[in-house]
Amino acid sequence: MATLYSKDHVWIRKEETGARIGLSDFAQSELGEIVFVEAPAKGAEMTKGEPICSIDALKSTSDVYAPISGKVLEVNSRLAENNARIINSDPLGEGWICVMSIDDEAQLDELLSEEQYRQYVS
Repeated sequence: MATLYSKDHVWIRKEETGARIGLSDFAQSELGEIVFVEAPAKGAEMTKGEPICSIDALKSTSDVYAPISGKVLEVNSRLAENNARIINSDPLGEGWICVMSIDDEAQLDELLSEEQYRQYVS
């Protein structure tokens, strides 16, 4: 599946077991150097639009909002290993935040395509 984006600058990719979620390249560049991520708890139930984690950058602290509703199935352990800067270096790859179940597939239809997101941030 293609990468989809929320207007809150979160990307999502549907996978066999759920949806992998991370911070967009645009958002990480706006935040600057990321120094800490308070990752979501594995097993936590999330509702679309509520904060799933907090990101501390040298300039500011920002919440990351759930693009869908679901349960946190997996958390990127590399972020907890004092390696939050991986979001800056590889936001769409190794810098993912978590994998969530998808409670409502229709919520995916509300997200932006890569092209729509590019236009949104330009």
